Amino acid sequence: MIGNISIDTTRYPDGRTYVLIGGAALHVALGAARAGTTARPAAVIGADLTRLHALPWPEELGLSHVATVAGASCRFDITYGTDGQVIGLIAAYGCAAALTTHALDVLNGSDCDHWHVCCRRPLDIGPVLERLVTAGHSFSLDFHLTSAAEQIHAAKNALPHARTVFVNAAEYRLLDDLIAVNELATVVVSNGPGAVILLRYGHAITTESPQSGPVTEVTGAGDTLAGAFLAGILQGSTEREALASAVTAATHQARDAGLPYESP
Repeated sequence: MIGNISIDTTRYPDGRTYVLIGGAALHVALGAARAGTTARPAAVIGADLTRLHALPWPEELGLSHVATVAGASCRFDITYGTDGQVIGLIAAYGCAAALTTHALDVLNGSDCDHWHVCCRRPLDIGPVLERLVTAGHSFSLDFHLTSAAEQIHAAKNALPHARTVFVNAAEYRLLDDLIAVNELATVVVSNGPGAVILLRYGHAITTESPQSGPVTEVTGAGDTLAGAFLAGILQGSTEREALASAVTAATHQARDAGLPYESP
């Protein structure tokens, strides 16, 4: 899972604020690991996240591709609206500016069954996706709404080669504007508390609705869905089975308080 591991401050309309260990690469990898598949995030962190290695992760989660360098870790300050959608984002990338170089090094030196790329800054996805396509690797992608238009455009040539593309409903509209979705093998479209739709070459194949209930922390729920879905597929589940398990995992993630960040 290539992407960020970050320190996230999340803010909600009711005044709740959390400071958490997060980042898409960590959430996707953790979702896959909890579903029983070995997963390794490829990310760059600073000394302020060194306790990451001492936390009690699932046995299937490996941190061998997490590089620790001098400087501050990536930080995101995220404000959510009443509908659970991001309405404000402040980013300080810190040492994660080195992520592209690190990701290419990992691609050169590691062998795995499947790669997942979290298409968001500061990763330069162009050379990463070109390497994956040229080598014929199995890979999947996800986006983040605040930079989705830019990142989808940058990924345009690689998208038809992706095994699965994960987007939310707003990102899907951008995707549909920029590329013929009937050229994409599998697209999983989430919609907050609404039904998740799985498309095969532009046609809806199955949907799965989350169970209703209290939501504590929505950050990482979509990434958890992606990780759990990929785990199911890699373990031989059908797409319908994998989607059902993934939606359940994402629902549980949204009801959890997240992993509090503590300074070293």
